[in-house]
Amino acid sequence: MTWLITGGAGYIGAHVAKAMTGAGERVVVLDDLSSGIEGRLGPDVTLVRGSASDRPLLDRVLSGHGVTGVVHLAAKKQVGESVEDPLLYYRENVAGLTALLEAVVAAGVRRFLFSSSAAVYGVPDVDLITEDTPCLPINPYGETKLAGEWMVRATGRAHGVSTACLRYFNVAGAAEPALADTGVHNVVPMFFDRLTRGEALRVFGGDYPTPDGTAVRDYIHVTDLADAHLAVARSLDGRPAGSDLTVNIGRGEGVSVRELAVLVGEVTGLRAEQVVEPRRPGDAARAVASSARVESELGWTARRGMREMIASAWEGWCLRHPEARAE
Repeated sequence: MTWLITGGAGYIGAHVAKAMTGAGERVVVLDDLSSGIEGRLGPDVTLVRGSASDRPLLDRVLSGHGVTGVVHLAAKKQVGESVEDPLLYYRENVAGLTALLEAVVAAGVRRFLFSSSAAVYGVPDVDLITEDTPCLPINPYGETKLAGEWMVRATGRAHGVSTACLRYFNVAGAAEPALADTGVHNVVPMFFDRLTRGEALRVFGGDYPTPDGTAVRDYIHVTDLADAHLAVARSLDGRPAGSDLTVNIGRGEGVSVRELAVLVGEVTGLRAEQVVEPRRPGDAARAVASSARVESELGWTARRGMREMIASAWEGWCLRHPEARAE
């Protein structure tokens, strides 16, 4: 098989490419490098530079490389930006996906894995979020991911494509320093950035109905997430044409923001003071995945813990910010 990974030079995409090539799969990456980094890709990965919504380019890539399956990760993914510019998110994440699915159907590709998000659930008031928890997204980003799931499943049923939708929870860590997250949009690199500048870690909300008053989240190591992609992608081979699978990808364990801040201080060896600020609109008190379905369906479970997650992310941060290390 040959897998096309859209957005494969990004933080998550490069880890998925590494996992798949390491398991002997042939991989072609399509990435416009607007946020991806070519150097993240190994020598056995073919990179095509361009947009995943460029239909003529998609037709050439799918046919020219004999693509038999697609892993679609390319998307806009910043919640705040989606609120400020919803049309951008619908254009990129929904209209762009339409072009890709049209190309997939025309090329006769029969396997499609879609990168979704826990943002499709909104802010459910439950201890564990299952795949049957109602999807009530509260921002345009989550809306576009949910609309994407609908499109993927409907296209699969209509055209005999086996599909899967993976709902990620909070992703952190790195397989190796060069593959680490280079942005400061997620909480772990945000904490690293504050520490590097000698500033207190910002904790949004200290009055949630949780044990220590701060929000609780489920964190998944990006290497475990990449392994989940491989397991799900390979499972599509044995599934009936037109079948669909939707699974959460998390550890099923909650960690509070305060606990995370303490662990970051321990791992980095830096003084991690905290400053509590008002809650951010739309933040849930608790968002923890049930991973029972993916474990029962595929036998997959996360293997890496929080300390390994933070330590590997820190090594990646220090590769680009050597001044961050404690002397």
